[in-house]
Amino acid sequence: MSTQSNTRVLAMLLLTGAVTALHSQPGPAGKFDEAAIERGKSAYSAACSFCHGSNARGGETGPDLVRSVLVIDDENGKELGAFLKTGRPAAGMPAFNLPENQVRDIAEYLHRLVYAAASRREYAILNIVTGNAQRGEAYFSGAGGCKACHSPAGDLKGIGAKYEPVILQDRFVNPRRTAIPGHPESEGIVANQGKTVRITPAAGPVVSGDLIRISDFHVTLRDAQGVTRTFARTANEPKVEIADALQAHMDLLRKYTDENIHDLTAYLVTLK
Repeated sequence: MSTQSNTRVLAMLLLTGAVTALHSQPGPAGKFDEAAIERGKSAYSAACSFCHGSNARGGETGPDLVRSVLVIDDENGKELGAFLKTGRPAAGMPAFNLPENQVRDIAEYLHRLVYAAASRREYAILNIVTGNAQRGEAYFSGAGGCKACHSPAGDLKGIGAKYEPVILQDRFVNPRRTAIPGHPESEGIVANQGKTVRITPAAGPVVSGDLIRISDFHVTLRDAQGVTRTFARTANEPKVEIADALQAHMDLLRKYTDENIHDLTAYLVTLK
């Protein structure tokens, strides 16, 4: 059975919950193009992780690509490339005009994730503390701009002792996630979604709170007293202003290099 075919069968079993049926069959370990995977990981991080999450497991607006039928059925980036050229604008997915070789690299990276998820008994997260802590501290205080909102002696004090490195890295690369698959200790981490909203009605007092959801027709928030309130929206009323405390993290997703991410992780684990 070929690498592509074996991965597809495993993935379809993953989707149906019957993955254990194939554990006795040999997998394609070592048959993936590791260089392409590394290139694909970088390309994915720059173009896709903002919506689909740092590990392709789904983000705030994008679905889980590890369980995507499009990804599972893809052959060497052909189906994925055709889809990226048109996107799905109605669902918020823009078109991407990426070079064919880059699409193939992204596809190889996603195929490896699909296989790892389907073969989760064999999968283990390796040591990710491979960066340079001194460079990470310099990036934190300088180009990364982290120091503008965070303090090693304040909100980040002791964070290196509190969380595993993989959880720490996921928190700053994908700050809206609440848990990491396969890491039960991360289930208790409730990420502050970071978005607040200020509503100014045509009549009555201004109302502010944490944004829960918003559409063309309604906006729902939780106020300072913990009360959930929903307001109907028309074309012009009420006035809705949204502030995102995590926007700086989202902006960094387009700027991070792998080295930046590894160095920041290495630095954060020193904050015991």
